[in-house]
Amino acid sequence: QVQVVESGGGLVQAGGSLRLSCAVSGRFFSMNAMGWYRQAPGKQRELVAGITKDGTTNYADSVKGRFTISRDNAKNTAYLQMNSLKPEDTGVYYCNARVRVLSFITAESEYWGQGTQVTVSS
Repeated sequence: QVQVVESGGGLVQAGGSLRLSCAVSGRFFSMNAMGWYRQAPGKQRELVAGITKDGTTNYADSVKGRFTISRDNAKNTAYLQMNSLKPEDTGVYYCNARVRVLSFITAESEYWGQGTQVTVSS
């Protein structure tokens, strides 16, 4: 079984910073892409940032230049550094991990964390 656990959310004033962590544990062969998504009240979940196994990143236009995604493959952990936070960044942030569970199965399995709340006050 694979577990995904996010941490680091909280309440911050506009202009402040937060750093989210996503730790993946359990039994699996390899971890491929990881991503951070967020869901604001009354809105659909959206991709915030993604990172491939070799470190290639992509960002939503709304966070480019403010957020940075990174990962530590040795620790099976991803991070999201969020700077210059805005009230519209408020939401529940979810980590997504795509893993190969077994070496002889090339198909990926997708796992989600339970989410961490980020609230940015104006």
